[in-house]
Amino acid sequence: MASTLSSALKPLVDFVYPPRCPLCGEGIAAGPGLCAACWETFEFPGEPACSRCQTPLFGIGTDSICHACVTHPPRHSGIVAAVLYNETARQLVLRFKHGGRIGLARLMGQLMAARLTSAPEDAILVPVPLHRRRLWARGYNQSAVLASSIAHHTGHAVLVDALQRTKPTPKPGGLGRKARARTLRGVIRVRPSATATLKGRDIILVDDVLTSGATTGECAQVFLTAGARSVRIACFARVVERDHG
Repeated sequence: MASTLSSALKPLVDFVYPPRCPLCGEGIAAGPGLCAACWETFEFPGEPACSRCQTPLFGIGTDSICHACVTHPPRHSGIVAAVLYNETARQLVLRFKHGGRIGLARLMGQLMAARLTSAPEDAILVPVPLHRRRLWARGYNQSAVLASSIAHHTGHAVLVDALQRTKPTPKPGGLGRKARARTLRGVIRVRPSATATLKGRDIILVDDVLTSGATTGECAQVFLTAGARSVRIACFARVVERDHG
């Protein structure tokens, strides 16, 4: 009944409050979404890419392995990203993560879900955890909101509190890969009540932005130690070095 009423009122609401692009404010046909001009500035992952972590490789063969995977073999079973991190992606994430624009998760989750077509049907979506202090300050875990949005499109189960961050860590800005890894060592654990559920299962770890991979790498290791069968990482935006190879 509520859904029917909402559908009936939508044209009137759109007339009074026409949908607008969340980035530039331009009017759009329907929300949530971006205007054509902003949409065209997105960069999407493609081939060629690293055969282990799917990092885009510029001007290198499709069977190549990136330098990072050769130097530090990944613990995960692959990474899928909706878009590459550029100014458009950055602005969208900032509005969603720090601007309270939770409704943007619908668009972001839909784009992430489109990259998960090969994921096992019985895989479990698990968000990267926030420490309780940061969760209280922000009011929500952006990765958990994205996981719920993905589940709406894929039908995968979500286990929101499978992971715990046992103590606060400094914001990663300005820290290198090794420094980030050191700050996270021993900080993330599987919640004891979730151990039995995760054992032998395929996990899709959800995050908003993947930078160095230190956080997701630690989460993947924790899952595998707890007996998970595999861990795949799904992020909205992925930071890529243009000379990466």
